[in-house]
Amino acid sequence: MRKITAIICCVLGLAACDKHDPILPGTRTAIFDSANIQVANKTIDNAPESTVVFDNADCPYTQDASNVIWDGDRKIFSGFPTSNSVKSTQRPVCSDNYVYAGLTTGELVKVAPKSRQIAWVADIYRASNLTGGAPMVDIVAPIIPVDDAVYVGGLGDAFCKISARTGAKKWCLDISVPVAFVIAGDYAFVVGADKYLYAIETGAGEIYWRVEVDEIAVPEYANGIIRVADKKFIVRDGTIKK
Repeated sequence: MRKITAIICCVLGLAACDKHDPILPGTRTAIFDSANIQVANKTIDNAPESTVVFDNADCPYTQDASNVIWDGDRKIFSGFPTSNSVKSTQRPVCSDNYVYAGLTTGELVKVAPKSRQIAWVADIYRASNLTGGAPMVDIVAPIIPVDDAVYVGGLGDAFCKISARTGAKKWCLDISVPVAFVIAGDYAFVVGADKYLYAIETGAGEIYWRVEVDEIAVPEYANGIIRVADKKFIVRDGTIKK
């Protein structure tokens, strides 16, 4: 229903529809301007030493298939269920006394659990996805907060670095993300639904290189090598390790 409302608003040309959601409170951020998959073909000369390890084990909140976030038997956020969604094990993430959650309707939300106030809502998909661009916009990959940013990937052609404070985009790339990704040093390593492994510099969101993979699987990083399923790649330039 929310998506139908959004489409009608956009068709009628109501600019306010982009800024405020009539159902979910908080400022609404439009993420994408245009397609932006451009590969720079650069090398990573200083391989990251290790990956960012985000321990979410003590986060007590749960999320159900209807986009409701729970604190035990107390609701702290209510989204909208969708009949067209992907089964996943996605769960809320706790960071700095807030809860971040990715919804099957394609939004990333930041909620203050004690007051149940919504800090912000960011649309993690391109606008064209609402008018037939993609059948699903679920956020299924785990969310990773790092310093003042939140990294999030969705199925609606979206891999983004979002401001943790405001929900505004720092950058976004048109990569559909069906599995967990890795943040290592100043780089993100993402396997897209298009069966490419992307090496992304996290400062400006520049794609240094991309290579085809045999299957869509969670990337593993260690000692300058990225492994995707049974294939290993050298982090410097994405060449296959023999």
